[in-house]
Amino acid sequence: MSAPDKTKDMLGRQRLTPVHEALSLLTGNLQNIQRPSERIFLDEALDRITAKDIFSPEDLPAHARSTMDGFAVKAADTFGASQSMPCYLQLSGEVFMGENPLGKVEQGHCFRISTGGLLPVGSDAVVMLEHTIPVDDKMIELVKSVGAGTNLIDKGEDISKGSVALAAGHRIRPQDLGLLAGLGIGEIEVYRQVKVGILSTGDEIVHWSENPPAGKIRDINNITLTGLARRAGAKVIDYGIVSDREEDFFPTMLKAIKNNDIVLFSGGSSVGMRDLGEKIIERLGNPGILVHGVTLKPGKPIIIGLHNDTPLFGLPGHPVSAMVCFELFVEPAIDLLSGHKKDKKLPQPTIKAVLERNINSAAGRLDLVRVRLHEENGVLMAQPVLGKSGSISTLSRAHGYFFIDESSQGLEKNSEVRVHLLQ
Repeated sequence: MSAPDKTKDMLGRQRLTPVHEALSLLTGNLQNIQRPSERIFLDEALDRITAKDIFSPEDLPAHARSTMDGFAVKAADTFGASQSMPCYLQLSGEVFMGENPLGKVEQGHCFRISTGGLLPVGSDAVVMLEHTIPVDDKMIELVKSVGAGTNLIDKGEDISKGSVALAAGHRIRPQDLGLLAGLGIGEIEVYRQVKVGILSTGDEIVHWSENPPAGKIRDINNITLTGLARRAGAKVIDYGIVSDREEDFFPTMLKAIKNNDIVLFSGGSSVGMRDLGEKIIERLGNPGILVHGVTLKPGKPIIIGLHNDTPLFGLPGHPVSAMVCFELFVEPAIDLLSGHKKDKKLPQPTIKAVLERNINSAAGRLDLVRVRLHEENGVLMAQPVLGKSGSISTLSRAHGYFFIDESSQGLEKNSEVRVHLLQ
């Protein structure tokens, strides 16, 4: 008699994989997949991922500029100036915006200057207008001294020529567009967007725009997963609703794999031995199924597979479970394949709150609890939004969620929790 298969339970189902192990297994298989790149214009670059380091072609600013309205001076001329003992400077010039200043600031002299004006030759500081008193058209009184470099931004102080403006693997934000525009960089090389194919399975599902007859339900997952994928920076190809029959589902999967970097299907990932999603991924092979079921609530019955270099995800049919699995597994896969390099040293954006009630949990399972936040006597409170994994309204009503670790059997009222805010 052969030894029992320790990877399966008494009913022949695959044993559940801890969430961190499943994620590690997935990312380990995706680490070395090469991504093609392309050159695009700057005005198309928002949210794209840089494919190589972008170096500054020049100093920014190219010339020293004033950061205040006032007077460009030699700092040494102002030493000791105060309300009780002011100093006096001759006004011998003015810096006009958009023009190169004419002349030079000599000892005992100054130039009038506005914010952003180029610092004239001979000056090394700017005295704020508020710290001066006009004597006449040709002389000012200074009531405060300044040191060299005060109230100005020096040449190359923002960024110097040859330094890295944006590193490879950086997701471009609006402020990054401003930096590149300031450097005159009109085109950049970015990774091509990850393409995600999305299928819905189930003969009971109809398009969300239809009025479903008895026994049918609207397809919530397709439009929800499409939105999540686009927000993660991917392009989406929608393959619609596919029949539960293998002869229909398999060729659609082949087509989706051929044309996409990641393929998602939802509705066919229960843990039964005859589960269609499992059969399809096993049939595809190379290497096939990596994970079938994780220690997670909601989201336990996820299937994670790989066909050559294409990750395949069988997400639960219940909308909340599908969204949770997307965030924990699919989004990291999109990040990796898009070339996005997150700084692991930075903390994840969370907010502390106090739990309003006791919450039970089963040991050995990672529980995700949706919460609604409100302030009470100056304290941020987290009110659990309870409901089954098929209740999409629980996510719409929630402001965020927190996790209960596998080692815990729950949390007591007034416990402090770290809430991940939903976008």
